[in-house]
Amino acid sequence: MLRHGQTALSVERRYSGRGDAALTDLGHRQAEAAAKRIATWDDLGDGDVAVVSSPLIRATETARAVADALGGRVVTHRGLIETDFGEWEGLSFGEAARRDPEIHGRWLGDTSVRPPGGESFDEVHARIRTALDDILDRYAGRTVVVVSHVTPIKSVLRTALDAGPALLFRLHLDLASLSLVDFYPDDNTSVRLVNDTSHLP
Repeated sequence: MLRHGQTALSVERRYSGRGDAALTDLGHRQAEAAAKRIATWDDLGDGDVAVVSSPLIRATETARAVADALGGRVVTHRGLIETDFGEWEGLSFGEAARRDPEIHGRWLGDTSVRPPGGESFDEVHARIRTALDDILDRYAGRTVVVVSHVTPIKSVLRTALDAGPALLFRLHLDLASLSLVDFYPDDNTSVRLVNDTSHLP
C-alpha cells in the first residue's frame, strides 16, 4: 500500500478528503521514488502486478508513476477514496476546532462521530472492508499495489492486524510511505512493513 505524494494542502496541513488536489513537484518526485523502490522488490510474484488507485488525482498521479515503473496500467476503485471531511475540507486542525469545538473534540476520539456534512471513520472502515474484499477477490493470487490515502490505508492495516478502532488515532502514515501486507486464502494475514519512507529523497 502506498500513500499518495505531497499536495499543496498537505504542505499546509489542511484536511484533504474529497477535494481533488494535484501533486506538487516534490509529490511527483516522491511518487517516482516510491515506484522505483517497488520495482526493485524481489517478491512481486510473477511480474503480473496490479496497480489499483483511489480515483482522486493525487492518488492516480502517484499510481501512474508506479504503473510506469512496472510496465502496467492504473485501475481506479472508488471505494479507496479518502474520508469525506464535509465542511472541514480545506481547513486546518485549528480552524476546524474553532469552527466546531464540541464536534471536533469528540471526533478526535470517537470513530462514530461525523464531521458536519461528512463521513465518520466507522463509515470509512466499512467502505474500505468492502473495497478490500473486492480487490482480494478480483486479484486473488497476485501482487497488488494499492495507492490511496491515510484513513483507507490505516483501515486496511487495522483489518490485517485484527485491531480495534483506536489504531486509527495511534498510527502515523507519512506521505508516499509504503506498507506491506500478505493476505492468505485462509483469511490469515501478515503485516510485513508499515510507514516505510526509506526510499524518499
